[in-house]
Amino acid sequence: MATPHIKTEKGSIAEMVLMPGDPLRAKFIAETYLSDVVMFNQVRNMFGYTGYYNGKKVSVMGSGMGMPSIGIYSYELYTEFDVQKIIRIGSCGAYVPELELFDIVLVDNAYSDSSYAYVQSGNEDKTISSSLNLTNHIEDIALKEVIKVTRGTIYSTDVFYNERLNFTELVTEQNCLGVEMESFALFQNAKILNKEAACILTVSDSFITKEVTTSDQREKSFINMVELALKTL
Repeated sequence: MATPHIKTEKGSIAEMVLMPGDPLRAKFIAETYLSDVVMFNQVRNMFGYTGYYNGKKVSVMGSGMGMPSIGIYSYELYTEFDVQKIIRIGSCGAYVPELELFDIVLVDNAYSDSSYAYVQSGNEDKTISSSLNLTNHIEDIALKEVIKVTRGTIYSTDVFYNERLNFTELVTEQNCLGVEMESFALFQNAKILNKEAACILTVSDSFITKEVTTSDQREKSFINMVELALKTL
């Protein structure tokens, strides 16, 4: 079985998929944490792997950057490969001083001015929630493992280089903790397909302090976030 973007057989992908944006991060996670790993996709170099973590089957696959990309991959995983849960594990820019580099954000809601949901299904909502049960479960695991998380709303944008951005308005008017580019589309797909989706983010840069992480750090150093996602199994 194959779609235009994923070439594999049904059953080769687990019911739960972790989705970093970077396919190299997916490769790193698979090689570092999973046993009996099998690569199930390399179309367009969007690497996908299935293996076992503490005896539980799990898949990890890159989503690419932005809502159109994660929108395609998550929709096909949900509809064509019987995936039930997708947890996005990515990076975000912090809008509030309480968040420092490498802090973890657990997303309750994705606010966006994107047209993705409206064009796809006529959904005019500007805020779409993660799956409550899955998100609560992640928070429970974080408490058990003593991993600090900040739970709240994220701004999910189509535009990385935004010449008109006023992030203080997003903080005061929408309670946004920071910004990323994928969760709104993922939550929309899960909502219309009656699936589950959650999003865990690590702060990679700060709009307040202007601090930034390196690309190597973003690929290999977001360990707490990755381990938190895996322990939801």
